[in-house]
Amino acid sequence: MIRHLKTFYNYRALLWEFVKKDIKLKYRNSFLGILWSMLNPLLIMVVLTFIFSNIFKNSIPNFPVYCLTGRLIYDFFSQATNQSMVSITSKSTLIKKIYVPKYLYPLSRVISSFIIFLISLIPLLLIMLVTRVKLTPMSLLAVFPLLSLVALALGIGLFLATVNVFFRDMQHLYSVVLLVVMYMSAIFYSVDIINPKYAFVLKFNPIFPIIAVFRDCLLNGQITGSGNWILCAIYPVLALGIGLFTFYKQQDKFILNI
Repeated sequence: MIRHLKTFYNYRALLWEFVKKDIKLKYRNSFLGILWSMLNPLLIMVVLTFIFSNIFKNSIPNFPVYCLTGRLIYDFFSQATNQSMVSITSKSTLIKKIYVPKYLYPLSRVISSFIIFLISLIPLLLIMLVTRVKLTPMSLLAVFPLLSLVALALGIGLFLATVNVFFRDMQHLYSVVLLVVMYMSAIFYSVDIINPKYAFVLKFNPIFPIIAVFRDCLLNGQITGSGNWILCAIYPVLALGIGLFTFYKQQDKFILNI
Protein backbone atom coordinates (compact mmCIF):
# COMPACT_ATOMS: atom_id res chain seq x y z
CA MET A 1 0.00 0.00 0.00
CA ILE A 2 2.82 2.42 0.87
CA ARG A 3 4.51 1.65 -2.45
CA HIS A 4 1.29 2.37 -4.36
CA LEU A 5 0.78 5.64 -2.48
CA LYS A 6 4.34 6.73 -3.31
CA THR A 7 3.76 5.87 -6.97
CA PHE A 8 0.53 7.87 -6.99
CA TYR A 9 2.31 10.83 -5.38
CA ASN A 10 5.12 10.71 -7.93
CA TYR A 11 2.67 10.75 -10.83
CA ARG A 12 0.28 13.37 -9.40
CA ALA A 13 1.42 16.04 -11.88
CA LEU A 14 0.87 13.72 -14.83
CA LEU A 15 -2.57 12.83 -13.50
CA TRP A 16 -3.50 16.50 -13.39
CA GLU A 17 -2.28 16.93 -16.99
CA PHE A 18 -4.50 14.02 -18.03
CA VAL A 19 -7.46 15.64 -16.26
CA LYS A 20 -6.90 19.00 -17.97
CA LYS A 21 -6.51 17.33 -21.36
CA ASP A 22 -9.73 15.33 -20.87
CA ILE A 23 -11.67 18.53 -20.13
CA LYS A 24 -10.14 20.37 -23.09
CA LEU A 25 -10.92 17.51 -25.46
CA LYS A 26 -14.50 17.33 -24.24
CA TYR A 27 -15.15 20.97 -25.17
CA ARG A 28 -12.87 21.22 -28.19
CA ASN A 29 -14.55 23.11 -31.06
CA SER A 30 -17.51 23.86 -28.78
CA PHE A 31 -18.90 27.41 -28.93
CA LEU A 32 -20.46 27.34 -25.45
CA GLY A 33 -17.60 25.34 -23.95
CA ILE A 34 -17.90 24.51 -20.28
CA LEU A 35 -20.94 26.80 -20.04
CA TRP A 36 -22.88 23.96 -21.64
CA SER A 37 -22.33 21.94 -18.44
CA MET A 38 -24.62 24.42 -16.69
CA LEU A 39 -27.09 25.02 -19.51
CA ASN A 40 -27.66 21.38 -20.42
CA PRO A 41 -29.11 20.21 -17.07
CA LEU A 42 -31.16 23.41 -16.82
CA LEU A 43 -32.74 22.87 -20.24
CA ILE A 44 -33.49 19.22 -19.48
CA MET A 45 -35.02 20.24 -16.14
CA VAL A 46 -37.26 22.82 -17.85
CA VAL A 47 -38.49 20.26 -20.39
CA LEU A 48 -39.13 17.56 -17.79
CA THR A 49 -40.80 20.03 -15.43
CA PHE A 50 -43.14 21.20 -18.18
CA ILE A 51 -44.03 17.65 -19.23
CA PHE A 52 -44.51 16.15 -15.78
CA SER A 53 -46.08 19.21 -14.12
CA ASN A 54 -48.51 20.19 -16.88
CA ILE A 55 -49.18 17.03 -18.88
CA PHE A 56 -48.84 14.23 -16.33
CA LYS A 57 -49.71 16.34 -13.27
CA ASN A 58 -47.16 14.91 -10.83
CA SER A 59 -47.57 15.56 -7.11
CA ILE A 60 -43.87 15.85 -6.20
CA PRO A 61 -43.11 18.96 -4.12
CA ASN A 62 -40.53 21.25 -5.73
CA PHE A 63 -40.25 19.09 -8.83
CA PRO A 64 -37.50 21.22 -10.50
CA VAL A 65 -35.03 20.56 -7.66
CA TYR A 66 -36.20 16.95 -7.31
CA CYS A 67 -35.62 16.33 -11.00
CA LEU A 68 -32.34 18.24 -11.26
CA THR A 69 -30.70 16.45 -8.32
CA GLY A 70 -31.38 13.06 -9.86
CA ARG A 71 -30.44 14.11 -13.36
CA LEU A 72 -27.08 15.63 -12.36
CA ILE A 73 -26.01 12.53 -10.46
CA TYR A 74 -27.06 10.22 -13.27
CA ASP A 75 -25.28 12.35 -15.89
CA PHE A 76 -22.03 12.28 -13.92
CA PHE A 77 -22.25 8.52 -13.38
CA SER A 78 -23.00 7.92 -17.06
CA GLN A 79 -20.21 10.16 -18.34
CA ALA A 80 -17.58 9.02 -15.82
CA THR A 81 -18.15 5.30 -16.38
CA ASN A 82 -18.47 5.64 -20.16
CA GLN A 83 -15.25 7.65 -20.38
CA SER A 84 -13.43 5.28 -18.02
CA MET A 85 -14.51 2.28 -20.08
CA VAL A 86 -12.58 3.50 -23.16
CA SER A 87 -9.72 5.09 -21.22
CA ILE A 88 -7.30 2.18 -21.81
CA THR A 89 -8.16 1.37 -25.42
CA SER A 90 -8.09 5.04 -26.46
CA LYS A 91 -4.58 5.43 -25.00
CA SER A 92 -3.13 2.32 -26.65
CA THR A 93 -0.37 4.23 -28.48
CA LEU A 94 0.83 5.94 -25.31
CA ILE A 95 0.64 2.75 -23.25
CA LYS A 96 2.84 0.93 -25.78
CA LYS A 97 5.48 3.67 -25.76
CA ILE A 98 6.02 4.66 -22.11
CA TYR A 99 5.29 3.30 -18.68
CA VAL A 100 2.57 5.06 -16.72
CA PRO A 101 0.51 3.42 -13.96
CA LYS A 102 -2.48 2.31 -16.00
CA TYR A 103 -5.05 3.17 -13.34
CA LEU A 104 -4.28 6.87 -13.98
CA TYR A 105 -6.21 6.72 -17.25
CA PRO A 106 -9.64 5.76 -15.83
CA LEU A 107 -8.95 7.81 -12.69
CA SER A 108 -8.34 10.96 -14.76
CA ARG A 109 -11.65 10.42 -16.58
CA VAL A 110 -13.55 10.17 -13.30
CA ILE A 111 -11.85 13.26 -11.87
CA SER A 112 -12.45 15.36 -14.98
CA SER A 113 -16.11 14.28 -15.05
CA PHE A 114 -16.44 15.17 -11.37
CA ILE A 115 -14.99 18.65 -11.94
CA ILE A 116 -17.59 19.22 -14.67
CA PHE A 117 -20.24 17.83 -12.32
CA LEU A 118 -19.26 20.33 -9.61
CA ILE A 119 -19.65 23.15 -12.13
CA SER A 120 -23.08 21.83 -13.07
CA LEU A 121 -24.14 22.11 -9.41
CA ILE A 122 -24.20 25.91 -9.81
CA PRO A 123 -27.57 25.84 -11.64
CA LEU A 124 -28.91 23.53 -8.92
CA LEU A 125 -28.00 26.04 -6.21
CA LEU A 126 -29.62 28.83 -8.23
CA ILE A 127 -32.84 26.85 -8.67
CA MET A 128 -32.83 26.08 -4.94
CA LEU A 129 -32.60 29.80 -4.21
CA VAL A 130 -35.38 30.63 -6.66
CA THR A 131 -37.67 27.95 -5.25
CA ARG A 132 -36.73 28.95 -1.70
CA VAL A 133 -35.30 25.65 -0.55
CA LYS A 134 -33.92 26.21 2.93
CA LEU A 135 -30.36 25.04 3.55
CA THR A 136 -29.92 23.35 6.92
CA PRO A 137 -26.99 21.76 8.78
CA MET A 138 -28.19 18.55 7.10
CA SER A 139 -27.17 20.05 3.76
CA LEU A 140 -23.50 19.70 4.73
CA LEU A 141 -23.92 15.93 4.71
CA ALA A 142 -24.40 16.11 0.93
CA VAL A 143 -20.63 15.58 0.76
CA PHE A 144 -21.20 11.95 1.80
CA PRO A 145 -23.29 10.85 -1.21
CA LEU A 146 -20.97 12.79 -3.55
CA LEU A 147 -17.90 10.95 -2.24
CA SER A 148 -19.84 7.69 -2.53
CA LEU A 149 -20.71 8.59 -6.11
CA VAL A 150 -17.06 9.19 -7.06
CA ALA A 151 -15.95 5.92 -5.46
CA LEU A 152 -18.78 4.03 -7.17
CA ALA A 153 -17.98 5.52 -10.58
CA LEU A 154 -14.27 4.77 -10.18
CA GLY A 155 -14.88 1.17 -9.14
CA ILE A 156 -17.27 0.47 -12.00
CA GLY A 157 -15.04 2.45 -14.38
CA LEU A 158 -12.01 0.29 -13.54
CA PHE A 159 -14.05 -2.86 -14.10
CA LEU A 160 -15.47 -1.63 -17.41
CA ALA A 161 -12.04 -0.46 -18.61
CA THR A 162 -10.69 -3.97 -17.99
CA VAL A 163 -13.57 -5.78 -19.68
CA ASN A 164 -13.52 -3.42 -22.67
CA VAL A 165 -9.91 -4.31 -23.46
CA PHE A 166 -10.88 -7.93 -24.08
CA PHE A 167 -14.50 -7.45 -25.17
CA ARG A 168 -15.05 -4.29 -27.23
CA ASP A 169 -18.80 -4.88 -27.59
CA MET A 170 -19.07 -3.93 -23.93
CA GLN A 171 -19.57 -0.31 -25.05
CA HIS A 172 -22.78 -1.25 -26.85
CA LEU A 173 -24.07 -3.45 -24.04
CA TYR A 174 -23.33 -0.81 -21.42
CA SER A 175 -25.47 1.77 -23.22
CA VAL A 176 -28.45 -0.54 -22.61
CA VAL A 177 -27.43 -0.97 -18.97
CA LEU A 178 -27.32 2.81 -18.53
CA LEU A 179 -30.80 3.12 -19.98
CA VAL A 180 -32.11 0.64 -17.39
CA VAL A 181 -30.21 2.46 -14.63
CA MET A 182 -31.77 5.78 -15.63
CA TYR A 183 -35.33 4.47 -15.46
CA MET A 184 -34.60 2.72 -12.16
CA SER A 185 -33.22 5.87 -10.52
CA ALA A 186 -36.52 7.70 -9.82
CA ILE A 187 -35.18 10.82 -11.51
CA PHE A 188 -38.49 12.23 -12.72
CA TYR A 189 -41.02 10.12 -10.84
CA SER A 190 -41.73 9.36 -7.20
CA VAL A 191 -41.06 5.95 -5.69
CA ASP A 192 -44.56 6.11 -4.23
CA ILE A 193 -46.13 5.36 -7.62
CA ILE A 194 -44.42 1.95 -7.76
CA ASN A 195 -46.23 -1.10 -6.49
CA PRO A 196 -44.70 -1.84 -3.03
CA LYS A 197 -44.14 -5.45 -4.12
CA TYR A 198 -41.66 -4.29 -6.77
CA ALA A 199 -40.19 -1.17 -5.16
CA PHE A 200 -37.34 -3.21 -3.69
CA VAL A 201 -35.95 -3.67 -7.23
CA LEU A 202 -34.76 -0.05 -7.16
CA LYS A 203 -32.39 -0.95 -4.33
CA PHE A 204 -30.35 -3.02 -6.77
CA ASN A 205 -29.55 0.13 -8.72
CA PRO A 206 -26.31 1.44 -7.14
CA ILE A 207 -27.02 5.10 -7.85
CA PHE A 208 -30.61 5.07 -6.58
CA PRO A 209 -29.62 5.23 -2.88
CA ILE A 210 -27.06 7.93 -3.67
CA ILE A 211 -29.74 10.07 -5.33
CA ALA A 212 -32.11 9.43 -2.42
CA VAL A 213 -29.50 10.43 0.17
CA PHE A 214 -28.51 13.51 -1.83
CA ARG A 215 -32.15 14.58 -1.87
CA ASP A 216 -32.41 13.89 1.85
CA CYS A 217 -29.55 16.30 2.46
CA LEU A 218 -30.57 19.13 0.14
CA LEU A 219 -34.30 18.87 -0.42
CA ASN A 220 -35.83 17.03 2.52
CA GLY A 221 -33.53 18.22 5.29
CA GLN A 222 -33.93 14.88 7.10
CA ILE A 223 -33.17 11.17 6.77
CA THR A 224 -36.19 9.60 5.05
CA GLY A 225 -34.76 6.08 4.79
CA SER A 226 -31.83 4.68 6.76
CA GLY A 227 -31.53 1.78 4.31
CA ASN A 228 -30.51 4.15 1.53
CA TRP A 229 -27.74 5.61 3.69
CA ILE A 230 -26.38 2.13 4.40
CA LEU A 231 -26.48 1.14 0.72
CA CYS A 232 -24.83 4.45 -0.12
CA ALA A 233 -21.81 3.24 1.85
CA ILE A 234 -21.89 -0.43 0.82
CA TYR A 235 -22.17 -0.15 -2.97
CA PRO A 236 -19.08 2.08 -3.48
CA VAL A 237 -16.94 -0.19 -1.31
CA LEU A 238 -18.04 -3.27 -3.25
CA ALA A 239 -17.55 -1.54 -6.61
CA LEU A 240 -14.07 -0.31 -5.68
CA GLY A 241 -13.07 -3.72 -4.38
CA ILE A 242 -14.24 -5.55 -7.50
CA GLY A 243 -12.90 -2.87 -9.84
CA LEU A 244 -9.44 -2.70 -8.30
CA PHE A 245 -9.12 -6.49 -8.06
CA THR A 246 -10.17 -7.02 -11.69
CA PHE A 247 -8.01 -4.19 -13.02
CA TYR A 248 -4.81 -5.17 -11.21
CA LYS A 249 -5.34 -8.83 -12.02
CA GLN A 250 -5.54 -8.19 -15.77
CA GLN A 251 -3.53 -5.01 -16.39
CA ASP A 252 -0.37 -6.87 -17.47
CA LYS A 253 -2.37 -8.43 -20.33
CA PHE A 254 -3.59 -5.07 -21.66
CA ILE A 255 -0.54 -4.57 -23.87
CA LEU A 256 -1.37 -7.78 -25.76
CA ASN A 257 -4.95 -6.79 -26.53
CA ILE A 258 -4.95 -3.06 -27.30
